[in-house]
This record gives sequence, structure tokens and C-alpha cells, in this order.
Amino acid sequence: MSEEVKTAAPAQSDRPQGSRPQGDRPQGSRPQRSERPQRGAPRGRFQRRRKFCKFCADKSLTIDHKDPDLLRGFITERYKILPSRVTGTCSKHQRFLTTAIKRARVLALVPFTPLHHD
Repeated sequence: MSEEVKTAAPAQSDRPQGSRPQGDRPQGSRPQRSERPQRGAPRGRFQRRRKFCKFCADKSLTIDHKDPDLLRGFITERYKILPSRVTGTCSKHQRFLTTAIKRARVLALVPFTPLHHD
């Protein structure tokens, strides 16, 4: 019962420092970056149309809390106010929209929730 206990020192490898071990994937199965076909846009992205403020572009449009048809374009089907990054409105008009939607809710022109219907 006199077994010798061996203390294992860290194994020295033949591979150079910094190289990673290769798994069971065969070499050359994936094309190198330079061999991939190049497209106009980066992979996984598309050309997005630039958003603009509807109210800055058309000066005749006014934000009014008494116009629920205009305000419905800026709220979701759950009656949440859409953020400006979605609608594209500038910060000045987004503030006016928010105030108008809240005033229209108090006057019952726009419901607070989907449960408050006509």
C-alpha cells in the first residue's frame, strides 16, 4: 500500500505560445476571410433609409391634441407613445407630440389602454 503520489507539473507542449488547439473541425473547411465573396454592404446589414422629422419637412402640419387621427400614427396598438428613434421626429416635435397625446388622453380622444375603448 505504498503508492507513490506523483505531483503533475504543468505539461509543456510542442506548440508555440499563443496558438490555440484545433478541435475536430477539419482544416480548410471554412474559407479564409480574403476568400469570402465581397458584397456592397457589410454582411448582415442593409441600406437603411434616412429618417426625417415629418413636422420639420411639412410646415403646414401642426401638432394639436384635438386631432386624434394624427396622434394615432405616433402610438402603438397598445397605446404607448412611440420613441423618436422609431418615428424619426426631432426632439422638439417629440416633446410636443408627447404633450399632445397626454392631453388627448385626458380629454378621452385617445384611450390610455386597449381596454378603454369607445
